[in-house]
Amino acid sequence: MKIKDFKLEEYFAKYEFKASYLLCASDCESFSVEELLSLEPKSKNILKNLRLGYTESQGNLDLRVEISNLYVNMNPENIIVFSGAEEGIFIFMNVFLNKGDHVVVQYPIYQSLQSVAQSIGCEVTKWVMDEKNNWDLDLNFLQDNIKKNTKAIVINCPHNPTGYLMSTKKFNAIIEIARKNNITIFSDEVYRLLEYNGNDRLPNMCDCYDKGISLGVMSKAFGLAGLRIGWIATKDTSLLKKLMSFKNYTTICSSAPSEFFSTLALRNKDVILERNLKIIKGNMRILDAFFKKKTSQFSWVKPKAGCIAFPRIKFSEDVEEFCSDLFIKKGVLLLPGTKYDFDDKYFRIGFGRKNMPTGLKLLEGYLENLD
Repeated sequence: MKIKDFKLEEYFAKYEFKASYLLCASDCESFSVEELLSLEPKSKNILKNLRLGYTESQGNLDLRVEISNLYVNMNPENIIVFSGAEEGIFIFMNVFLNKGDHVVVQYPIYQSLQSVAQSIGCEVTKWVMDEKNNWDLDLNFLQDNIKKNTKAIVINCPHNPTGYLMSTKKFNAIIEIARKNNITIFSDEVYRLLEYNGNDRLPNMCDCYDKGISLGVMSKAFGLAGLRIGWIATKDTSLLKKLMSFKNYTTICSSAPSEFFSTLALRNKDVILERNLKIIKGNMRILDAFFKKKTSQFSWVKPKAGCIAFPRIKFSEDVEEFCSDLFIKKGVLLLPGTKYDFDDKYFRIGFGRKNMPTGLKLLEGYLENLD
Protein backbone atom coordinates (compact mmCIF):
# COMPACT_ATOMS: atom_id res chain seq x y z
CA MET A 1 0.00 0.00 0.00
CA LYS A 2 1.20 3.50 -0.89
CA ILE A 3 -0.63 6.28 0.92
CA LYS A 4 -0.25 10.04 1.07
CA ASP A 5 1.40 11.71 4.04
CA PHE A 6 -1.23 12.58 6.64
CA LYS A 7 -0.88 16.37 6.60
CA LEU A 8 -3.09 17.15 9.58
CA GLU A 9 -1.58 14.55 11.90
CA GLU A 10 1.97 15.46 10.90
CA TYR A 11 1.19 19.12 11.65
CA PHE A 12 0.02 18.20 15.14
CA ALA A 13 3.00 15.91 15.68
CA LYS A 14 5.23 18.90 14.97
CA TYR A 15 3.41 21.59 16.98
CA GLU A 16 0.76 20.20 19.37
CA PHE A 17 2.94 19.54 22.39
CA LYS A 18 5.06 22.65 21.89
CA ALA A 19 2.15 25.09 21.82
CA SER A 20 1.20 26.95 25.00
CA TYR A 21 -2.42 27.12 23.83
CA LEU A 22 -3.99 24.64 21.43
CA LEU A 23 -6.65 26.88 19.92
CA CYS A 24 -7.51 24.31 17.25
CA ALA A 25 -8.16 21.26 19.43
CA SER A 26 -10.77 18.97 17.94
CA ASP A 27 -11.78 17.37 21.24
CA CYS A 28 -13.50 18.46 24.42
CA GLU A 29 -11.83 19.08 27.78
CA SER A 30 -10.48 15.78 29.06
CA PHE A 31 -10.81 14.12 32.47
CA SER A 32 -8.28 12.81 34.94
CA VAL A 33 -8.37 9.22 36.17
CA GLU A 34 -9.47 10.51 39.57
CA GLU A 35 -12.36 12.45 38.03
CA LEU A 36 -13.62 9.41 36.18
CA LEU A 37 -13.32 7.12 39.19
CA SER A 38 -15.25 9.61 41.30
CA LEU A 39 -18.30 9.07 39.09
CA GLU A 40 -18.82 5.65 40.72
CA PRO A 41 -17.55 5.03 44.29
CA LYS A 42 -16.89 1.31 43.73
CA SER A 43 -14.94 1.80 40.51
CA LYS A 44 -11.55 2.34 42.21
CA ASN A 45 -11.56 -1.13 43.76
CA ILE A 46 -12.74 -2.68 40.49
CA LEU A 47 -9.84 -0.99 38.70
CA LYS A 48 -7.34 -2.31 41.25
CA ASN A 49 -8.46 -5.86 40.51
CA LEU A 50 -8.59 -5.46 36.74
CA ARG A 51 -6.70 -8.24 34.94
CA LEU A 52 -4.25 -6.95 32.33
CA GLY A 53 -4.41 -9.86 29.92
CA TYR A 54 -5.75 -9.96 26.37
CA THR A 55 -9.27 -8.67 25.85
CA GLU A 56 -12.03 -9.86 23.52
CA SER A 57 -11.18 -8.91 19.94
CA GLN A 58 -14.65 -7.55 19.20
CA GLY A 59 -14.52 -5.51 22.39
CA ASN A 60 -15.44 -6.10 26.01
CA LEU A 61 -19.09 -7.13 26.23
CA ASP A 62 -19.94 -4.58 28.94
CA LEU A 63 -18.42 -1.85 26.77
CA ARG A 64 -20.36 -2.99 23.70
CA VAL A 65 -23.56 -2.98 25.73
CA GLU A 66 -22.95 0.64 26.72
CA ILE A 67 -22.07 1.59 23.14
CA SER A 68 -25.23 -0.12 21.84
CA ASN A 69 -27.25 2.04 24.26
CA LEU A 70 -26.21 5.08 22.19
CA TYR A 71 -28.31 3.67 19.33
CA VAL A 72 -31.94 2.64 18.85
CA ASN A 73 -31.76 -0.63 16.91
CA MET A 74 -28.25 -1.90 17.70
CA ASN A 75 -27.27 -4.68 20.06
CA PRO A 76 -23.76 -5.60 21.30
CA GLU A 77 -23.27 -8.01 18.38
CA ASN A 78 -23.64 -5.07 15.97
CA ILE A 79 -20.62 -3.30 17.49
CA ILE A 80 -16.87 -3.72 16.91
CA VAL A 81 -14.44 -1.80 19.12
CA PHE A 82 -11.28 -0.36 17.53
CA SER A 83 -8.20 1.56 18.60
CA GLY A 84 -9.75 4.97 18.03
CA ALA A 85 -11.90 5.97 15.07
CA GLU A 86 -8.82 5.89 12.80
CA GLU A 87 -8.47 2.12 12.94
CA GLY A 88 -12.17 1.74 12.18
CA ILE A 89 -11.82 3.96 9.09
CA PHE A 90 -8.70 2.14 7.89
CA ILE A 91 -10.14 -1.34 8.29
CA PHE A 92 -13.53 -0.49 6.77
CA MET A 93 -11.95 1.03 3.67
CA ASN A 94 -9.61 -1.92 3.17
CA VAL A 95 -12.31 -4.53 3.71
CA PHE A 96 -15.13 -2.92 1.77
CA LEU A 97 -13.49 -1.16 -1.17
CA ASN A 98 -11.65 -2.49 -4.19
CA LYS A 99 -9.54 -0.91 -6.89
CA GLY A 100 -11.82 0.76 -9.43
CA ASP A 101 -14.68 1.43 -7.01
CA HIS A 102 -16.11 4.94 -6.94
CA VAL A 103 -16.63 6.80 -3.66
CA VAL A 104 -18.33 10.16 -3.04
CA VAL A 105 -16.78 11.95 -0.05
CA GLN A 106 -18.11 15.05 1.70
CA TYR A 107 -15.37 17.68 1.58
CA PRO A 108 -13.38 19.06 3.38
CA ILE A 109 -13.00 16.00 5.58
CA TYR A 110 -10.59 14.18 7.89
CA GLN A 111 -7.95 13.01 5.47
CA SER A 112 -8.10 9.25 6.03
CA LEU A 113 -11.76 9.24 4.95
CA GLN A 114 -10.54 9.87 1.40
CA SER A 115 -6.83 9.00 1.32
CA VAL A 116 -7.25 5.35 2.32
CA ALA A 117 -9.76 4.85 -0.51
CA GLN A 118 -7.39 6.56 -2.95
CA SER A 119 -4.50 4.34 -1.83
CA ILE A 120 -6.60 1.28 -2.66
CA GLY A 121 -7.10 2.62 -6.18
CA CYS A 122 -10.62 3.97 -5.84
CA GLU A 123 -11.96 6.91 -7.79
CA VAL A 124 -12.93 9.61 -5.28
CA THR A 125 -15.37 12.44 -6.03
CA LYS A 126 -15.24 15.34 -3.57
CA TRP A 127 -18.68 16.59 -2.52
CA VAL A 128 -17.41 20.10 -1.83
CA MET A 129 -19.07 22.32 0.76
CA ASP A 130 -19.20 26.10 0.28
CA GLU A 131 -19.10 28.81 2.95
CA LYS A 132 -21.33 30.99 0.74
CA ASN A 133 -24.10 28.40 1.25
CA ASN A 134 -23.46 28.15 4.99
CA TRP A 135 -21.51 24.96 4.25
CA ASP A 136 -24.74 23.21 3.24
CA LEU A 137 -24.56 20.11 1.04
CA ASP A 138 -25.98 20.18 -2.50
CA LEU A 139 -28.12 17.09 -3.06
CA ASN A 140 -28.22 17.71 -6.82
CA PHE A 141 -24.43 17.33 -6.91
CA LEU A 142 -24.67 13.98 -5.15
CA GLN A 143 -27.40 12.74 -7.45
CA ASP A 144 -25.52 13.88 -10.57
CA ASN A 145 -22.29 12.17 -9.49
CA ILE A 146 -23.64 8.70 -8.76
CA LYS A 147 -22.07 6.19 -11.15
CA LYS A 148 -22.57 2.50 -11.90
CA ASN A 149 -19.45 1.73 -9.86
CA THR A 150 -20.32 4.01 -6.91
CA LYS A 151 -19.93 1.79 -3.87
CA ALA A 152 -19.97 4.20 -0.94
CA ILE A 153 -20.97 7.69 0.16
CA VAL A 154 -18.87 9.06 3.02
CA ILE A 155 -20.41 11.75 5.22
CA ASN A 156 -19.40 13.45 8.45
CA CYS A 157 -22.06 15.23 10.48
CA PRO A 158 -21.75 17.14 12.79
CA HIS A 159 -18.90 18.15 10.56
CA ASN A 160 -15.16 18.47 11.05
CA PRO A 161 -13.99 21.22 10.55
CA THR A 162 -17.00 23.51 9.91
CA GLY A 163 -19.44 22.51 12.66
CA TYR A 164 -22.11 22.10 9.95
CA LEU A 165 -25.18 20.06 10.89
CA MET A 166 -27.51 19.03 8.08
CA SER A 167 -31.28 18.89 8.44
CA THR A 168 -33.10 15.62 9.05
CA LYS A 169 -34.79 16.12 5.67
CA LYS A 170 -31.41 16.23 3.92
CA PHE A 171 -30.17 13.26 5.94
CA ASN A 172 -33.15 11.19 4.83
CA ALA A 173 -32.74 12.33 1.22
CA ILE A 174 -29.15 11.06 1.19
CA ILE A 175 -30.36 7.69 2.45
CA GLU A 176 -33.00 7.53 -0.30
CA ILE A 177 -30.40 8.27 -2.99
CA ALA A 178 -28.16 5.56 -1.57
CA ARG A 179 -31.00 3.04 -1.24
CA LYS A 180 -32.18 3.53 -4.83
CA ASN A 181 -28.64 2.90 -6.05
CA ASN A 182 -27.72 0.14 -3.57
CA ILE A 183 -24.87 2.22 -2.12
CA THR A 184 -23.39 1.92 1.36
CA ILE A 185 -23.18 5.05 3.54
CA PHE A 186 -20.22 5.41 5.88
CA SER A 187 -21.25 8.01 8.45
CA ASP A 188 -18.60 9.60 10.68
CA GLU A 189 -20.62 10.55 13.77
CA VAL A 190 -17.82 11.30 16.22
CA TYR A 191 -19.28 14.74 17.10
CA ARG A 192 -22.82 13.48 17.61
CA LEU A 193 -24.29 14.37 21.04
CA LEU A 194 -22.65 17.82 20.90
CA GLU A 195 -25.59 19.57 19.23
CA TYR A 196 -26.31 22.92 20.87
CA ASN A 197 -30.03 22.27 20.44
CA GLY A 198 -30.94 18.63 21.07
CA ASN A 199 -33.88 18.95 18.67
CA ASP A 200 -31.38 19.31 15.81
CA ARG A 201 -29.77 15.93 16.51
CA LEU A 202 -29.77 13.55 13.56
CA PRO A 203 -30.55 9.85 13.88
CA ASN A 204 -27.67 7.41 13.69
CA MET A 205 -27.09 6.13 10.17
CA CYS A 206 -26.84 2.51 11.30
CA ASP A 207 -30.33 2.75 12.84
CA CYS A 208 -31.90 4.16 9.68
CA TYR A 209 -30.36 2.23 6.81
CA ASP A 210 -29.45 -1.46 6.45
CA LYS A 211 -26.36 -0.50 4.44
CA GLY A 212 -25.41 2.25 6.86
CA ILE A 213 -22.26 2.27 9.00
CA SER A 214 -21.90 4.58 12.01
CA LEU A 215 -18.46 5.52 13.33
CA GLY A 216 -18.10 6.59 16.96
CA VAL A 217 -15.27 7.38 19.36
CA MET A 218 -14.53 8.36 22.95
CA SER A 219 -12.22 11.19 21.85
CA LYS A 220 -14.51 14.01 20.79
CA ALA A 221 -17.84 14.40 22.61
CA PHE A 222 -16.55 12.56 25.68
CA GLY A 223 -13.12 14.23 25.81
CA LEU A 224 -11.25 10.96 26.35
CA ALA A 225 -8.88 10.84 23.40
CA GLY A 226 -6.12 9.16 25.42
CA LEU A 227 -8.17 6.01 25.83
CA ARG A 228 -7.93 5.33 22.06
CA ILE A 229 -11.33 3.65 21.90
CA GLY A 230 -13.56 3.92 18.85
CA TRP A 231 -16.16 1.69 17.23
CA ILE A 232 -18.25 0.84 14.21
CA ALA A 233 -21.95 -0.02 14.45
CA THR A 234 -23.88 -1.62 11.59
CA LYS A 235 -26.65 -4.13 10.85
CA ASP A 236 -24.52 -5.66 8.08
CA THR A 237 -23.42 -8.91 9.77
CA SER A 238 -21.41 -10.03 6.75
CA LEU A 239 -19.38 -6.83 6.85
CA LEU A 240 -18.86 -7.17 10.61
CA LYS A 241 -17.28 -10.60 10.12
CA LYS A 242 -14.88 -9.21 7.50
CA LEU A 243 -13.95 -6.28 9.75
CA MET A 244 -13.22 -8.67 12.60
CA SER A 245 -11.02 -10.84 10.38
CA PHE A 246 -8.97 -7.84 9.19
CA LYS A 247 -8.57 -6.56 12.75
CA ASN A 248 -6.47 -9.66 13.48
CA TYR A 249 -3.76 -8.01 11.37
CA THR A 250 -3.88 -4.64 13.20
CA THR A 251 -4.49 -4.32 16.93
CA ILE A 252 -6.20 -7.71 17.55
CA CYS A 253 -7.75 -6.35 20.74
CA SER A 254 -7.99 -3.19 22.81
CA SER A 255 -6.34 -2.14 26.08
CA ALA A 256 -8.15 -3.51 29.14
CA PRO A 257 -7.80 -0.26 31.16
CA SER A 258 -9.06 1.77 28.18
CA GLU A 259 -12.12 -0.45 27.87
CA PHE A 260 -12.75 -0.18 31.61
CA PHE A 261 -12.62 3.63 31.62
CA SER A 262 -14.70 3.85 28.43
CA THR A 263 -17.40 1.66 29.95
CA LEU A 264 -17.36 3.77 33.12
CA ALA A 265 -17.62 6.99 31.11
CA LEU A 266 -20.48 5.74 28.95
CA ARG A 267 -22.45 4.64 32.01
CA ASN A 268 -22.14 8.26 33.15
CA LYS A 269 -22.45 9.87 29.72
CA ASP A 270 -25.13 12.36 30.76
CA VAL A 271 -22.87 13.93 33.38
CA ILE A 272 -19.90 14.06 30.98
CA LEU A 273 -21.88 15.48 28.07
CA GLU A 274 -23.56 18.09 30.26
CA ARG A 275 -20.17 19.34 31.45
CA ASN A 276 -18.69 19.41 27.95
CA LEU A 277 -21.66 21.20 26.41
CA LYS A 278 -21.51 23.79 29.19
CA ILE A 279 -17.87 24.52 28.30
CA ILE A 280 -18.65 24.62 24.57
CA LYS A 281 -21.64 26.95 24.91
CA GLY A 282 -19.76 29.31 27.20
CA ASN A 283 -16.82 29.45 24.81
CA MET A 284 -19.16 29.83 21.85
CA ARG A 285 -20.61 33.04 23.30
CA ILE A 286 -17.10 34.47 23.67
CA LEU A 287 -16.05 33.30 20.21
CA ASP A 288 -19.17 34.63 18.51
CA ALA A 289 -18.64 38.06 20.09
CA PHE A 290 -15.00 37.97 18.95
CA PHE A 291 -15.88 37.29 15.31
CA LYS A 292 -18.68 39.86 15.29
CA LYS A 293 -16.09 42.41 16.41
CA LYS A 294 -13.53 41.27 13.82
CA THR A 295 -15.63 41.24 10.64
CA SER A 296 -12.97 43.21 8.77
CA GLN A 297 -10.42 40.47 9.48
CA PHE A 298 -12.48 37.27 9.50
CA SER A 299 -15.73 35.73 8.34
CA TRP A 300 -17.29 32.64 9.79
CA VAL A 301 -20.42 30.53 9.73
CA LYS A 302 -21.47 29.95 13.30
CA PRO A 303 -21.60 26.17 13.89
CA LYS A 304 -24.65 24.30 15.17
CA ALA A 305 -22.82 21.38 16.79
CA GLY A 306 -19.41 20.18 17.90
CA CYS A 307 -16.43 22.04 19.31
CA ILE A 308 -14.71 23.30 16.13
CA ALA A 309 -15.36 25.89 13.42
CA PHE A 310 -13.75 26.95 10.15
CA PRO A 311 -13.34 30.75 9.88
CA ARG A 312 -11.96 32.52 6.81
CA ILE A 313 -9.10 34.98 7.08
CA LYS A 314 -9.38 38.26 5.14
CA PHE A 315 -6.16 40.11 5.93
CA SER A 316 -3.56 37.63 4.65
CA GLU A 317 -2.95 35.81 1.39
CA ASP A 318 -1.33 32.88 3.19
CA VAL A 319 -3.12 31.21 6.10
CA GLU A 320 -0.11 28.98 6.83
CA GLU A 321 2.07 32.06 7.28
CA PHE A 322 -0.53 33.58 9.62
CA CYS A 323 -0.75 30.42 11.74
CA SER A 324 3.02 30.04 11.87
CA ASP A 325 3.58 33.64 12.92
CA LEU A 326 0.92 33.41 15.62
CA PHE A 327 2.56 30.27 17.00
CA ILE A 328 6.02 31.86 17.02
CA LYS A 329 4.94 35.14 18.63
CA LYS A 330 2.19 33.98 21.01
CA GLY A 331 2.54 30.22 21.39
CA VAL A 332 -1.02 29.79 20.12
CA LEU A 333 -1.74 27.05 17.59
CA LEU A 334 -4.40 27.25 14.87
CA LEU A 335 -4.81 24.67 12.10
CA PRO A 336 -4.51 25.94 8.50
CA GLY A 337 -7.23 24.75 6.13
CA THR A 338 -4.45 23.67 3.77
CA LYS A 339 -3.97 20.65 6.05
CA TYR A 340 -7.34 19.48 4.73
CA ASP A 341 -6.11 20.16 1.16
CA PHE A 342 -8.98 22.62 1.00
CA ASP A 343 -8.14 26.32 0.70
CA ASP A 344 -5.45 28.77 1.77
CA LYS A 345 -7.94 31.18 3.39
CA TYR A 346 -9.47 29.04 6.16
CA PHE A 347 -8.30 27.75 9.52
CA ARG A 348 -9.77 25.50 12.19
CA ILE A 349 -10.44 26.88 15.63
CA GLY A 350 -11.42 24.72 18.61
CA PHE A 351 -13.53 25.75 21.59
CA GLY A 352 -14.13 22.60 23.63
CA ARG A 353 -11.46 23.25 26.24
CA LYS A 354 -11.54 25.42 29.37
CA ASN A 355 -8.52 27.52 28.42
CA MET A 356 -9.97 28.64 25.07
CA PRO A 357 -10.68 32.21 26.30
CA THR A 358 -7.01 32.72 27.27
CA GLY A 359 -5.79 31.51 23.89
CA LEU A 360 -8.34 33.76 22.17
CA LYS A 361 -7.11 36.79 24.10
CA LEU A 362 -3.57 36.08 22.92
CA LEU A 363 -4.88 35.88 19.34
CA GLU A 364 -6.63 39.21 19.83
CA GLY A 365 -3.42 40.78 21.12
CA TYR A 366 -1.56 39.44 18.11
CA LEU A 367 -4.14 41.00 15.76
CA GLU A 368 -3.91 44.37 17.51
CA ASN A 369 -0.16 44.42 16.88
CA LEU A 370 -0.84 43.97 13.17
CA ASP A 371 -2.81 47.23 12.98
